[in-house]
Amino acid sequence: MDEHEFHQALEALNQCPCPFEKAILSGRCACIKCQHLYIAERETVACTLPKAQDRCIELLKQLYQNARFALKQSDLSSPLSHIKAMKMQCGGLLALQTILFSKDASIQPIKDIDALVTKVQEMFGEFEKLPYQEMVKFISHYQVRHRKGGGEFKKDT
Repeated sequence: MDEHEFHQALEALNQCPCPFEKAILSGRCACIKCQHLYIAERETVACTLPKAQDRCIELLKQLYQNARFALKQSDLSSPLSHIKAMKMQCGGLLALQTILFSKDASIQPIKDIDALVTKVQEMFGEFEKLPYQEMVKFISHYQVRHRKGGGEFKKDT
């Protein structure tokens, strides 16, 4: 299957792609609303609830808006590299988990992105009200592992 055929099959099979696909496929995060799909020996993630997908898309947009300086991404229209997308997705979600629960939560895998996003909405109302200044620190310090497994935070010395 060539790349064009793959993207056509992907579009046909995954009509509700998960915005946090990279975080889920890294093994660092999970979500009860996700469904794993396998196409031509590749794995992708679909969201089983369009309303949940919309919430996650909105959160990701806000993360991108607020973290673009830390990611050295001045042009909003250009796509993020894989590493920067991983930093934003995993670092952003771990920041939220830490803000909501405790400092020790940053080292725990995220078991359910949908539950975390729902809790964030309950506590803050709108994603624009999140403490992005604090969250950007997590995003910029998040280290993507280069092989198997998730990422980790670099300790400041």
